[in-house]
Amino acid sequence: MKNNLYLDIHVLQNVPPSCINRDDTGSPKTAKYGGVVRARVSSQSWKHEMRKMFREILSKEEVGIRTKKVVQMLVDVMKEIDGNIGDEEADKLALNALGNAGIKIDKDGASPVLMFFSAAQARALANLAINGSKDKKEYQNVLKESPSIDMALFGRMVAADPSLNFDAAAQVAHAISTHAVHNEYDYFTAVDDLNQDEESGAGHLGTVEFNSSTLYRYATVNIAELQKHLGLQTDIAVKCFVQAFIKSMPTGKQNTFANRTLPDYVYVALRTDQPVNLVGAFEKPVSGKNGYLEESENKFKEYAASIYKKFACMPEKIWELGEKDIIQILEEVKATVKEKLSEREGE
Repeated sequence: MKNNLYLDIHVLQNVPPSCINRDDTGSPKTAKYGGVVRARVSSQSWKHEMRKMFREILSKEEVGIRTKKVVQMLVDVMKEIDGNIGDEEADKLALNALGNAGIKIDKDGASPVLMFFSAAQARALANLAINGSKDKKEYQNVLKESPSIDMALFGRMVAADPSLNFDAAAQVAHAISTHAVHNEYDYFTAVDDLNQDEESGAGHLGTVEFNSSTLYRYATVNIAELQKHLGLQTDIAVKCFVQAFIKSMPTGKQNTFANRTLPDYVYVALRTDQPVNLVGAFEKPVSGKNGYLEESENKFKEYAASIYKKFACMPEKIWELGEKDIIQILEEVKATVKEKLSEREGE
């Protein structure tokens, strides 16, 4: 465990009536836990919003591109590098580069699956093509190097060529409510503005399913694993991950419910043993006699103390929202990660 270094982020967030993450029938996602139905927001949904926030807080060079339109992406990069390349030549070079890299392209010039590139990887592929390289190993090697921050955090899977995979350094749990929920229905009507006085009734009728909840959210970052790919960028990546996890919000039915809340409680723990998800605090659902938030926070703190006493080590460092504001937490997390990694390099 000497080289272990993890950052756990725990969040309690009150969400008003909303439908931020729907299933295939349009209903808010749910899960059964502790014998009762809970509100649920999938990790995929939240990670998508986090990646969007990365584009706001990081430079274009630090975030990746996930797309099937790989030929067009590479053509655009080539034209940025060399403005004298024509469309036809760039298209041919892009197809050759992708073929040499082992990426299959269909007749429409797209990849059959979503591909994930960092800006550095796309630029390296483009340069090899422009310079006329025919060495397939060169093309494949550039896809194994220089991952973007979001690629290093969330990973990349290439089923056709596992050698191009990147193991994710971060894990994000499905958010669930700390209490039982019962989905409700909003019956709505829309009026036809051009209806005459003698015309009664609505122009449209419908229902929207929704719920409200206090969510428990959890994520963890393997800082040592992240450092293998990002080196000196690791502290920046960890800070951005914490910021995006705390402040992002999936946008399903946002115009209908305007449910953009921020966390009510944040607990960040730096650990040197293993990640610890504390969702067990809510296996017995919160009663909600006086609202859910205060009781949820109390149960979380009691359960954390119990787990530390019975199984896990106390975190090496803890940050709590309230004792510090979010700006202080982010800056201290960044500085502490940098300090810990520096200490380990000196050992």
